Amino acid sequence: MCEVNPHWANMVDYGLVTPNLGWKSYYVRPSDQMQLRSLTSMVQKYGLDFISKASVGRNAVVLVKPEHNDQFLRELADQNIAYTVHVNDVKAQLDIDDALLEARKNSLEGEVSIFDRYLELEEIDAYLADVANKYPDLVTLQNGTTFEGRPIYLMKIAKPSDDDKEKPIIIVDAGIHSREWISPPTALYAISKLVDEAIDKDLIEDLDWVILPMLNPDGYKYSRTTDPLWLKTRSTDNHDNSVECPGADANSNFDFYWNLYGTSSDPCDNNYAGRQPFSEIEVQFGQRNLEQYGYRTILYISLHSYGSQILYSWGHDGTLSQQAFALQTVGVSIANAIHENAQPNYPRYIVGNSALVTGQQTSGSTVDFLHYNGVPLSFNLVLPGVLDNTKGFNPDPKEIEQIAKETWAGIVVAARRARDLFGDWNK
Repeated sequence: MCEVNPHWANMVDYGLVTPNLGWKSYYVRPSDQMQLRSLTSMVQKYGLDFISKASVGRNAVVLVKPEHNDQFLRELADQNIAYTVHVNDVKAQLDIDDALLEARKNSLEGEVSIFDRYLELEEIDAYLADVANKYPDLVTLQNGTTFEGRPIYLMKIAKPSDDDKEKPIIIVDAGIHSREWISPPTALYAISKLVDEAIDKDLIEDLDWVILPMLNPDGYKYSRTTDPLWLKTRSTDNHDNSVECPGADANSNFDFYWNLYGTSSDPCDNNYAGRQPFSEIEVQFGQRNLEQYGYRTILYISLHSYGSQILYSWGHDGTLSQQAFALQTVGVSIANAIHENAQPNYPRYIVGNSALVTGQQTSGSTVDFLHYNGVPLSFNLVLPGVLDNTKGFNPDPKEIEQIAKETWAGIVVAARRARDLFGDWNK
């Protein structure tokens, strides 16, 4: 008889709750820094949930609960912040999205690319295992276990003849926020370019790569089966109310100014930082491996969505690090490379300090944690998403490969710039 993981027992009752019922979503467009600060000050007041990150002069998409809708709109009007309705019934739109994704999946026949649709968790795991089996001399697959007992994988890509422990490392991760479905296939695309095609030989000759394409498997599984807007992990050992409000924001759970800025101590909030730093098993897995390779790491890219932004430290207070010039110039190089390979329907990337660009302070993030611990170039690369004047909450599956392709162009430029600037960083 198959033994049931004890952590799964609590999933059923909570899954019966209908999420997002009565919610609306809006495009909001702050025109200056004052409006941006006013908008972000409403986050805690009204329990706002930004699907896309806000920035000056650009639409963001924000989810609003029914009990706060009227007050929120009144304050937007009082502050003269422009807004329009994105989706009038979030739950109904999510049902439509789900039907469209299922129809897309069923329409694919014969041999299809893994970038033609949003993959199920099991398909992602199978792809990683297949790559590891196909390239045993190039690829090492390390795994841990999530709170609910699922595997969590790290892939190291390094030439077999390389015993050089001083070789610089590039780290790319994705899926730390489970609803950001476009980020895992973008990481998988990077893997495919490095091992299946291996056109850019210098990327393997000069660098080792560590890629974590799915940092939050439990949350991703839940977002695919129950609540597409689920962001957190699925742990139920954080507090007394964990069954009703499970999980924590894994990207607020690292030990750098933990729970001091832009996070919440309320377990039911999306930005709940956890009961303590590294409380989440998935974050512990990331910490162990990131610190294992950290001293050799010259570039770290965390893939998120959506907003077309390239963001860097410090997120907790908006001050600039000693590497601000390198971060800005390399960030602009990434943005330019993406722009040269992008289709015109998505906006150009904004580059800058995360707190200043978005108006939101953050603490406990991977980007700040790794930068503080010696990684000179550390970025949140916030991928493009839903276009203005369109419904839905994820890019059309037909856009997946294009987004991954243009993002890879940016990663390649970043890797080479990092090698040239910091190849001897820790030697």
